[in-house]
Amino acid sequence: MKKTEAEMLKENLFYSPKHANYVCDEKEIAKADRFCDDYIKFLNECRTEREAAAFAIAAAEKNGYAKFNPAKKYKAGDKVYYDVHGKAVMLCTFGKRSIKEGTRILAAHIDSPRLDLKPNPLYEDEELALFKTHYYGGIKKYQWPTIPLALHGVIYKKDGSCVTVRIGDAEGDPRFVVTDLLPHLDKTDRPMSKVIKGEELNILIGSRPYGNEPGEKLVKLNIMKILNEKYGITEADFLSAELEAVPAFPATDIGFDRSLIGSYGHDDRVCAYPSLKAALDAKKPEFTTVTVLTDKEETGSDGNTGLHSSYLKQFISDLGALEGVPGRDVLRNSECLSADVNAGYDPTFGSVHDKMNAAYLNKGIVLTKYTGSGGKGGTNDANAEFVSKVRTVFDKSKTLWQTGELGKVDEGGGGTVAKYVANLGVSTVDVGVPVLSMHAPFEIVAKTDVYMAYKGFKAFLESK
Repeated sequence: MKKTEAEMLKENLFYSPKHANYVCDEKEIAKADRFCDDYIKFLNECRTEREAAAFAIAAAEKNGYAKFNPAKKYKAGDKVYYDVHGKAVMLCTFGKRSIKEGTRILAAHIDSPRLDLKPNPLYEDEELALFKTHYYGGIKKYQWPTIPLALHGVIYKKDGSCVTVRIGDAEGDPRFVVTDLLPHLDKTDRPMSKVIKGEELNILIGSRPYGNEPGEKLVKLNIMKILNEKYGITEADFLSAELEAVPAFPATDIGFDRSLIGSYGHDDRVCAYPSLKAALDAKKPEFTTVTVLTDKEETGSDGNTGLHSSYLKQFISDLGALEGVPGRDVLRNSECLSADVNAGYDPTFGSVHDKMNAAYLNKGIVLTKYTGSGGKGGTNDANAEFVSKVRTVFDKSKTLWQTGELGKVDEGGGGTVAKYVANLGVSTVDVGVPVLSMHAPFEIVAKTDVYMAYKGFKAFLESK
């Protein structure tokens, strides 16, 4: 049927992002599905920031990257990486243009909300052994009891040696759990934020005592005996350990049509993985590219592996020094996509969104001009010039994209690493994948959006 003049005019003048299936052909949808098969494998392999950093380094080395040496001379096309204490990593490909013309930066984070074991975690109460935890990042605490948990991390022993812990994911592994009160006895009138308190997020890890003679703390002793035999540790070694309890269920397709992915850790590995793949696949970039997979975003980006520290600034300065260019001049001419997720519109809870300025699943990556809360507090508010440039890159590469805010004004808000990069003088804007159930132990994304993140990030790195 022929379109009316009004319909054609609407198409030309109105902003109306469309579902991927109405824009992409079957071949591109199939590409998205194949890309996400590998993304699901990544999610199952990388449950913590340490594992994600190690994965990125291994992938980089396989693709011709070498450790960065500030004393070495590099040429266009050379590839290097920089390991930030095993919990963050930067990948760099030297471009055709001089470093003084700036860099193209992708910045995503590889940490996710979880339960961290306290420094002295192990205790016994009424012949049950438990671990005490301190939750990491912004979580709804009531979502974490009664789900199977796995334990990941490292333990540095008294002699300085390190053992890696990964238990609860493989078939046949035991799993762990935070218990909850049965509804028959739960008559407390707590507000939603305190349905489960932080100090109640204790992980059940055993109930069998050592030996068959009665005594005190024998269940705890039996657990320590098992851990000593398996890892060679004593209780004091917990003091120099980083152990994280994460959901034990694997990433999986969601829906009869398999169009969605459910998993722990989409925030922000759903942007980190496409960023990594874009860095590995970008061909002969004009500008030197720097892809940052950072840590500690969920707790404010502080610490020596978070982007509030100086490691990105120092790395850029090292790159500038190779050509005798001050780092500040490189940063002033650099551009960055802060690759982080946004809240997808959920029709069940639609009242918290401004529908005209919300992000929708299957409509592509979300360009978020500003985050923060209230009167744009704590945000990088990208300038119109840079937003225009980014949308042009996406349009030319036929990357499906949309715009969105994180909920209605004064409804809540949130932040990303964008402001820390922007504070260095870098033109920066947030671009990422819309997520349902963000920060829950099981989050949802659309496969086409994940693929569009890869497509858009790669186009940005290759832009002129």
